[in-house]
Amino acid sequence: MQIGVVLQCTPPAARVIDLARRAEAYGFSHVWTFDSHILWEEPYVIYSQILAETRKIVVGPMVTNPATRDITVTASVFATLNEMYGNRTVIGIGRGDSAVRVTNGKPVSVAELRQAVVDIKGLANGEAIEYRGNHLRLPWAGASRAEVWVAAYGPKVLAVTGEVGDGFILQLADPAIAEWTIAAVKRAAADAGRDPESLAICVAAPAYVTDDVEHARDQLRWFGGMVGNHVADIVERYGEGGGGVPSALTDYIRGRQGYDYNEHGRAGNTHTDFVPDAIIDRFCIIGPIAEHVRRLEELRALGVTQFALYLQHDDKDRTLAAYGEKIIPALAETVLATQ
Repeated sequence: MQIGVVLQCTPPAARVIDLARRAEAYGFSHVWTFDSHILWEEPYVIYSQILAETRKIVVGPMVTNPATRDITVTASVFATLNEMYGNRTVIGIGRGDSAVRVTNGKPVSVAELRQAVVDIKGLANGEAIEYRGNHLRLPWAGASRAEVWVAAYGPKVLAVTGEVGDGFILQLADPAIAEWTIAAVKRAAADAGRDPESLAICVAAPAYVTDDVEHARDQLRWFGGMVGNHVADIVERYGEGGGGVPSALTDYIRGRQGYDYNEHGRAGNTHTDFVPDAIIDRFCIIGPIAEHVRRLEELRALGVTQFALYLQHDDKDRTLAAYGEKIIPALAETVLATQ
């Protein structure tokens, strides 16, 4: 199982780059960032510096969207980074949340997301696409290779992920919900004639290594609010219990009364009191090192190929170090030098 880290582009950018450098030194495979250019600094600029100061780390957004980012520009950015730094990018994409809503926009439709995945994949990998009546390609991007991973919760986007995505991003670490969503993605891939096992499966969630579980819950309650935005859209579309969506995902938002994007992704925000402790315990990974290893082994058994930990809390450095020095080695295969 790969281990990635998800960072906010909170200034100074030098701090984000420093965390990325240390993540590589600790054995992390990926550095992801939020993509919300009003709330935080522009991530695509920062990716270039991260790649320049590392050797192996793969970078990408968790997640971008086709509403605030023209898909031809997105493809060109990542193909350019690949030309400069050797195919070390991945493109996480969804319908759009904070980047869209703070400008009073709307998430794109499922059909628009599907087409964006197809077109970005084509362009970023040097292929030709049909776009607004034109036959387009990036003539200089023949050697570029970038996968597109789709962030999804609801049935329709899960199906799109299996049909056209290179990977699936689930932004919570609850095993029951992970099992249901992974099965839906793989079923859609099989129905589309694809190999379900070829898809990357990434679970992304906050992780906090500590013995003080109560404090960690307070630091990570924001995540239940963030996920609740997407869950509210699903309930609006399908109703409670509709679309086969498990109640384990939808029940907890009944007390939700809106959301303030000024506090999006921020520990201690004031509008997530509706999120109960049980949801934090299920959606996040909290506790001593042994508990993190146990939860990650459980996810790996479900077919998860990468865990990407959100590092938005008050103990970034120690959690990053604990993963690098203890947890990543504990998950690695043991190979003997002699027999």
